Amino acid sequence: MNKKIYLAGGCFWGTEHLFSLVDGVTGTTVGYANSLVPDPTYEMVCTGHTGAAETVEVTYDDSVAGLSELLTIYFRSIDPLSVNRQGNDVGTQYRTGIYYTDAADLPVIEAVVATVQRRHPSTPLAVEVMPLENFYPAELYHQQYLDKNPGGYCHVDPALFDEVRSRKPRRSDKEELRSRLTPLQWEVTQNGATERPYVNEYDHEFRPGIYVDITDGTPLFVSSRKYDSGCGWPAFTRPIDPTLVTEHTDTSYGRVRTEVRSASSGAHLGHVFSDGPAADGGMRYCINSASLRFIPASEMSASGYADYLPLLDE
Repeated sequence: MNKKIYLAGGCFWGTEHLFSLVDGVTGTTVGYANSLVPDPTYEMVCTGHTGAAETVEVTYDDSVAGLSELLTIYFRSIDPLSVNRQGNDVGTQYRTGIYYTDAADLPVIEAVVATVQRRHPSTPLAVEVMPLENFYPAELYHQQYLDKNPGGYCHVDPALFDEVRSRKPRRSDKEELRSRLTPLQWEVTQNGATERPYVNEYDHEFRPGIYVDITDGTPLFVSSRKYDSGCGWPAFTRPIDPTLVTEHTDTSYGRVRTEVRSASSGAHLGHVFSDGPAADGGMRYCINSASLRFIPASEMSASGYADYLPLLDE
């Protein structure tokens, strides 16, 4: 099903181009959101008196690209602490914001924002989160500007364009993915199932090595952060990098928990709890073995993960 989310990330040329490259995004339109003036022109918005923010309407197929995945990309494209400025652009029209039209999207937005906020404990994020009040498409020459003017100004790091463009596997190819996962791996990663405790593959695996996303090979956890929690599933004190996972409120089974997903693929991994070792941050990432592939240290170089070997000694 096609859905929409509205993202203000500074100059809308770069933000629009970035999301046009995301697998599952079916359309992008640049425009002016939450304006105090009906149908403002670019010149009017540039005065800062309209209250409008340069914004991109992102239309996406939520069976291919999840909202949490889109927001993870969004936060990588901005400085979330910068007030009314991104790159060289300064003014209220360049403020950052996430504007939604479906109230059901708010818990997902809040979960991703909370994950980012934890990386900046002493400074509040400068990202508005609110319902969309209005959206006026910008003039035609602004639409797909960087496609028409490849050398045009852009505040987004070009490396992020390349990364998003080359992401594999394409999550739209569900049949290909299903064909190479076991039924349990499919149910856990795609449908949020939980494998049986104590009898899963990696609960008692403590050899040095790396744990990667079973669906796309993204490195997620290392053995030096794994410990025996007694919970029956692999437990880690933290991921390799916090940007590699996203966290979401899970109210299933009459409980409130924090679900953990892979930021790159959207695959369900498990849950995170605050009862981990205090000396290492106090968190317990309780992860399904079925969502991971373990690569022993002796095979990491041959498998393309040599750069992560130093992490095993931390």
